[in-house]
Order: sequence, then C-alpha cells, then structure tokens
Amino acid sequence: MLLALGVSLGFSAVWAIVDLAGKLSSGKALAAQSTTLNPSEASGRPALDLVFQLVRIFFGIVPALLALHLLNRGDREDPVGVHAWRPGFDAGWGVALAAGIGIPGLALYIGSRAIGINTTVIPEALPAAWWMVPVLLLSAAQNAFLEEIVVVGYLVRRLREMGWILPAVVTASALLRGSYHLYQGFGGFAGNAIMGIIFALFFARFQRVGPLVVAHFLLDSVAFVGYALLAGHLGALGL
Repeated sequence: MLLALGVSLGFSAVWAIVDLAGKLSSGKALAAQSTTLNPSEASGRPALDLVFQLVRIFFGIVPALLALHLLNRGDREDPVGVHAWRPGFDAGWGVALAAGIGIPGLALYIGSRAIGINTTVIPEALPAAWWMVPVLLLSAAQNAFLEEIVVVGYLVRRLREMGWILPAVVTASALLRGSYHLYQGFGGFAGNAIMGIIFALFFARFQRVGPLVVAHFLLDSVAFVGYALLAGHLGALGL
C-alpha cells in the first residue's frame, strides 16, 4: 500500500508540503501568490504542447490502474464499484455530490483568499488552440479517476482489510486528499479534506467510487472550462 501511494498521491502530498513551505518562506504573502493547475508545457508551440498534455494525462491514470490491478488480484469482480457501470445511480449521486460540494467549496476558496491563507488558483493557462477544451475535460477526467480510485477505493478498502476502524480510515483518506492540495494553500487543504470526509463516508456506505468519479469530474470540468471561457469576467466575483 505504501509503495502504491509512494508512486502516486503520496508523492504528490510530500511535493505539495515542500511547495507550500517554499511559498511561505518566499517573503511574499501567500494571498499574493498564484498556483496554476493546467499550465502550458511548450509556450508558443501548440502542437508540441498538445503532445505533452496528452502524455501527462495518460500517465496520470497509470497509478489508478495499478491500484485496481492490486485489488483485482484477490479475484474480486469489482472491488471498488467502478467496473460495472450503473448510469442512473452513478450519474444521479455524482451530480448531487458535485452540487453539494461545489458551491460551499467556492465560498471557502473566496473566504480563504480574503483572510490570506490561500494562493490565487488559476485553473488553466493553455493556449487558445482548438484542443484547449477537450484537453481540459480529459485533465478533469484523469484527476477524478486517479484520486477517487487511489484515495478512496484503494486506500479505504486496504485500511479496512488491515483492521482499521472507520473513523480512522475516513480521517486518513481525508488528510491525504487535503495534503496533496497544500500547494494551493491552507484553504485548499481544508476544502479538499472536507470533501475527502464526505467521499470516504459515501464509499463506506455504498462501496462504489463511480459517483465520486462523476462528481469530481463535474467539479473540475466546471472549474477548468468555466475559467477558460469566463476568465475575463471573474474579477468582479473575487475569483
């Protein structure tokens, strides 16, 4: 389990902690700094940039596939509720979870920036090429698949098999989710940790990550594509 996390979101958590330490020690207020989530990888060369983006997205899902492989070795047909697609259940709960988390999450982000504990998050900085929106949607899908498979499906199931009680499992999953968002600041940590509690409890109840993948995809898609299309109008909203 530690090895699987070490090559995926456990590594991301350590990186985020170091990154936050760098931001805090830079001599510049945290609220005056920015964090870009989907940067250009080859400025001025859109074709090469597209290749870089697709490579990043493809290899970004590999740790999730590894986690599924490790779980499936126990001959369980669908150990985390992602193989057998249940469109009504997954889509319905996914939309509900996204709506319930999205608006309070946006308020928390605005509030944390206002009190100076979070950076300004720039959801995308891609060139205005034909592939911008498709790549942002693929990036949202990759984030959703990776995080929900590893941090919820894989981690929660493994810890429960090791005999951890549910409150400890939920706390571990939520803290991991929050910690690899620390590069955004303390608001990013708090918001994602709360989301982690909700998602881990949902999985413990229904044994399906399908709705969580849908919800995460919707949240990231709205943030990424919405910013790309409306960036010039967001200043009045404090974003």
